[in-house]
Amino acid sequence: MDSHGQDEQRVVWAVVETGIGPLMLAATGHGLVNVVFHATEAVRERALERLASRFGGTPVADPQAPVLAEAIRQLRAYFAGERRDFELPLDWSLISGFNRQVLRELATGVPYGSVVGYGDLAGRVGQPGGAQAVGAAMGANPLPVVVPCHRVVESDGGIGGFGGGLETKRQLLALEGVLPEPLF
Repeated sequence: MDSHGQDEQRVVWAVVETGIGPLMLAATGHGLVNVVFHATEAVRERALERLASRFGGTPVADPQAPVLAEAIRQLRAYFAGERRDFELPLDWSLISGFNRQVLRELATGVPYGSVVGYGDLAGRVGQPGGAQAVGAAMGANPLPVVVPCHRVVESDGGIGGFGGGLETKRQLLALEGVLPEPLF
């Protein structure tokens, strides 16, 4: 137990280069717990500080840890167009309540190559009229790409927001065939 009475949990992390830039992956003994966009050294340090605060102990770089090695393999296959679904154990402990409910529905109910509106997703979890709350859940997603918040768009056809930046969202949607590839 740590000084706050919580069990300290070992967190391992690695960085993988992808078509949308470097992603930092972090995992606990329960599964993949965090995916961080644009994993420059400064971004990585902030993410590691948050993970250390939440789980206790210092996260350890270990790309050979089984869950990370498998996540890296699956992400590389996804970005190469060879994988549509992720089959990884996920640790949902960084998110709770409504946000967790929405993200679980997104992970299981919105397949590769499709999109859903914020309001439609709210309706699926029994909260019609909760489009803004769904938007907040997407912004709080600790597992982007793997839990595909890039597949949530505005009902009027707009792309909506995205924590990784709109260009990253466009690239992910183009990879999945939802948007055309840019001409240049």
